Amino acid sequence: MSLTKAERTVILSMWDKISAQADAIGTEALERLFASYPQTKTYFPHLDLRPGSAHLRVHGAKVVAALGDAVKSIDNIAGALAKLSELHAYILRVDPVNFKLLSHCLLVTVASHFPADFTADAHTAWDKFLSIVSCVLTEKYR
Repeated sequence: MSLTKAERTVILSMWDKISAQADAIGTEALERLFASYPQTKTYFPHLDLRPGSAHLRVHGAKVVAALGDAVKSIDNIAGALAKLSELHAYILRVDPVNFKLLSHCLLVTVASHFPADFTADAHTAWDKFLSIVSCVLTEKYR
């Protein structure tokens, strides 16, 4: 699966707005993840997972920063996220389905922050982009 030129344009055009609110978007996406899929909390026993906690803000910023790495290397997402893929597969042993769950929470969060920009085409582009990111992060499991 690869992004079309039009999809790349949508991702890149929205990224500046998203990155300007990285902490808020990352935190909110994780809050949605933990509220909607509480089983995902098991990977974070060392963090305070209450809404708005400092730990959630820090980890949310890391999540959005990793997406930023993927956006910056949109033609080589696998290379950009190789170390993160290894970390989640070999050390953290995160269940691969969790990346899809987080992707959904990120889509909802981005849509709620930028409703005017989140057109049907943007939704399609971001869904595809996040699917590619999820696939890259789970490829070490195979």
